Amino acid sequence: MYILHSVKKNEFDKNSEYYGDESIKKFGFIHCSDLDNYYLVAPNFKDEKEERVLLVIDTDKVIVPIKWEENYNVKFPHIYGLLNVSAVVDILPHLWSKDKTWIPNEELKKYLPNIKKDLYRKI
Repeated sequence: MYILHSVKKNEFDKNSEYYGDESIKKFGFIHCSDLDNYYLVAPNFKDEKEERVLLVIDTDKVIVPIKWEENYNVKFPHIYGLLNVSAVVDILPHLWSKDKTWIPNEELKKYLPNIKKDLYRKI
């Protein structure tokens, strides 16, 4: 399975062995989502000026626990520990429409073929 994590582009070093120290210190875990619920998370970032990227994470490669926890009646995956960067299979730009609505990346289709079709109506 694949999950997503949004991060400021300058905060992720793909050449590093691990990622997430700041998030773990602040929240105790790394916030993630699956593609079916990322549209609920994206608006949290719409007012940020810095460029964001989406990390596509292969859960089978993550070496620390991932717990699906409910928040506002939706279950989100949370990574409890530093994320081994080797589990990141792709880094995609975070795309926005002119009105700052998240646009799902076309590339995500190859990772998550069972997603809700209506997420892609704008592509």
